[in-house]
Amino acid sequence: MPDLLRTILSAALVLGVLVFVHELGHYLAARWRGVHVEVFSIGFGKPLLRWRDRVGTEWRVCALPIGGYVKPHGFEGPDEASLEIRAAWLPGRTFHDKPVLSRAIVIAAGPVFNFLLAILLFAAVFAISGRPADQADIAALPPVVGDVLPGGPAAKAGLVAGDRITSVDGAVIANFGNLQRLVAVSPGRTVELQVSRGDARRDLTATLGSVERGDERVGQLGIVAQPPPPRRVGPLEALVFATRYTWMVMQGWVSGLWQMLTGNVPMSQFGGTLRIAQMSGKFAADGATSLVSFMAVLSINLGMVNLLPIPVLDGGRLVFYAIEALRGRPVSRGVQEIGFRAGFAVIATVFLFATLNDLTQFGLFVWLRHVVG
Repeated sequence: MPDLLRTILSAALVLGVLVFVHELGHYLAARWRGVHVEVFSIGFGKPLLRWRDRVGTEWRVCALPIGGYVKPHGFEGPDEASLEIRAAWLPGRTFHDKPVLSRAIVIAAGPVFNFLLAILLFAAVFAISGRPADQADIAALPPVVGDVLPGGPAAKAGLVAGDRITSVDGAVIANFGNLQRLVAVSPGRTVELQVSRGDARRDLTATLGSVERGDERVGQLGIVAQPPPPRRVGPLEALVFATRYTWMVMQGWVSGLWQMLTGNVPMSQFGGTLRIAQMSGKFAADGATSLVSFMAVLSINLGMVNLLPIPVLDGGRLVFYAIEALRGRPVSRGVQEIGFRAGFAVIATVFLFATLNDLTQFGLFVWLRHVVG
């Protein structure tokens, strides 16, 4: 029961913070561009708490904390609003009357705030616990094997953790960066390795693997460096590194999505809300630093998902606004309606698929087969 309670509370905290920050981006951008915000809701369903601030926005905390929304004043266009709604519009403060740039800023601000939150969370973790090693740090390490990937070229050649690679085909290896460069330019080649293992010297032969990186193939030895411990940094360096780290995670997200769509990564890895809740509980058990780091990564995921060019998501609306900016007039209401319906169907299908993946991972269907059998 304590584990279940921790999972529920940590998931509510993580999702609640991420949704609040996302919607706060929309809210603040709307206020900046002169759009009145009618409702700011965290969650859906029956409001548990509600109050109205001095500018007339109604704030809600609802029974289902998964998700939330901001309702800008006049979000509907004149062709879809009733006479009663149009009569209540505040001149100059409706969303639909604003220039396309202002509307795009309001919509884009949600994902942008998720990325900013990730940077701040990572910066806090790095300032307190030290920043992890980056590629430059790893390249400067001594060429000592930290781990050997099972079944890889290094494992087949007989390399073990702790080995120091002193030369490749007679070329002296000064650091891990030298080793990476020599291996990268030799895909598929058989190379001679000179290795120091304790006080002994060994000569090994390895046939390098080959992997795609961008438009080229690079060699792979199948070893991992032993990264140095986190390095203490000041607040400014932590913020700079957090920005770089956030960008790296964003690039990894795009690459991971592409790998999944092309079948290089099994779709079973695709998880949803239930898996997020489970992982929140696990990271919470590991401590505040782990939970904050997980929240930062999840914030990036939320921002990236919302930027997908699918109608009903922020990215889909931004596509419509880009077309409007190029054509000089909005996309027709009929086309938008078709897009929103198709987008809703896609999102519903993805949600269902992710939920089934989560339940499969949890072993529900194995348990049901056992019960029925």
